[in-house]
Amino acid sequence: EEGRYSVTVIIIILRFIYTCGGTLKGLNGTIESPGFPYGYPNGANCTWVIIAEERNRIQIVFQSFALEEEYDYLSLYDGHPHPANFRTRLTGFHLPPPVTSTKSVFSLRLTSDFAVSAHGFKVYYEELQSSSCGNPGVPPKGILYGTRFDVGDKIRYSCVTGYILDGHPQLTCIANSVNTASWDFPVPICRAEDACGGTMRGSSGIISSPNFPNEYHNNADCTWTIVAEPGDTISLIFTDFQMEEKYDYLEVEGSEPPAIWSCRWEKMPKCSNPKL
Repeated sequence: EEGRYSVTVIIIILRFIYTCGGTLKGLNGTIESPGFPYGYPNGANCTWVIIAEERNRIQIVFQSFALEEEYDYLSLYDGHPHPANFRTRLTGFHLPPPVTSTKSVFSLRLTSDFAVSAHGFKVYYEELQSSSCGNPGVPPKGILYGTRFDVGDKIRYSCVTGYILDGHPQLTCIANSVNTASWDFPVPICRAEDACGGTMRGSSGIISSPNFPNEYHNNADCTWTIVAEPGDTISLIFTDFQMEEKYDYLEVEGSEPPAIWSCRWEKMPKCSNPKL
């Protein structure tokens, strides 16, 4: 009788973590992902900590950005890289707007998986005095007028042909209650003249009806989706609101439990939940 044999094969997959980063000091400088622009390594776990003079802040301006969407990402921390200081997470191939810290420490952490990569990112950073708002950046298809960003300075925005400005065209750098400077309104966006609705990302932004502050068009059916980081909540603050009563309305979805709110004009938005 022939013997019976069994074979067990153990396969061990070794995955190496690529570490990099460091602590950076100085009035300004540049941070590049490892291998930029030829591609960052798989399994990257790199952390950069930027430290400014006490009471100064830090602004980072992206000069190039391309990370494998949804799998590789750059986390930003308003302070040291601790969960309590988490600011936002960036991924994909769109150039992010400038980011300004609220403290004298700002951190970036690159995390990549073990498969596909992209060419990476390049960031310019600089210290901001308490009297400076920093360059707020230019939205896609936008034009910025003004080169001074200190308290009292004003800048203006417009859009290239075929796009209209959505938001406040003029921003003023003001001193706030904590002895630091900030812009009085978020940077506006430029949208195609016939566009209506879309997906909004980022820590803040502006949504306005088509043609605002002029009248919106008839038979409008626009949907805006606001996407926040997991665990975050979203707050809506109305600054202007006027719609034809009984015929036009704004629905707001996303509450827990799910509900639809119908908002109509009554000096400020009056929202009612028909399910209550």
